[in-house]
Amino acid sequence: MAGRVLLDTNVVIALFSKQERTPQGFPESELFVSSTVLGELYFGALKSAQPAPNVAGIEQFAASVRLLSCDPETAKYYGEIRARLRSRGRPIPDNDIWIAAVALQYGLTLATRDAHFKEVEGLLVESW
Repeated sequence: MAGRVLLDTNVVIALFSKQERTPQGFPESELFVSSTVLGELYFGALKSAQPAPNVAGIEQFAASVRLLSCDPETAKYYGEIRARLRSRGRPIPDNDIWIAAVALQYGLTLATRDAHFKEVEGLLVESW
């Protein structure tokens, strides 16, 4: 995979499960993580049996990628995506809509293991 890539939470967790704190599988890619993904990672770490080392791993990982925060433009994308999905009767989880909104806003390919992202019109999805 090459290019500008937004990592979904499940891809980051897969990287962590291999004990990698920097994404080695994306050598030619410019990597991004949304603040939503970072929040999901912190939530998982804080509810785990070993929160301190897990939080430390997240912080090390976050330093190796570019973090994208939500802003008013992201919120507009979110609203448009959610309205289209609802009108088609194809909802996906709210956090995933925020992640898709960031990917669309910045023209990024989303690396994910979730098939439901294919419901989002115009979103470039790479199964990882």
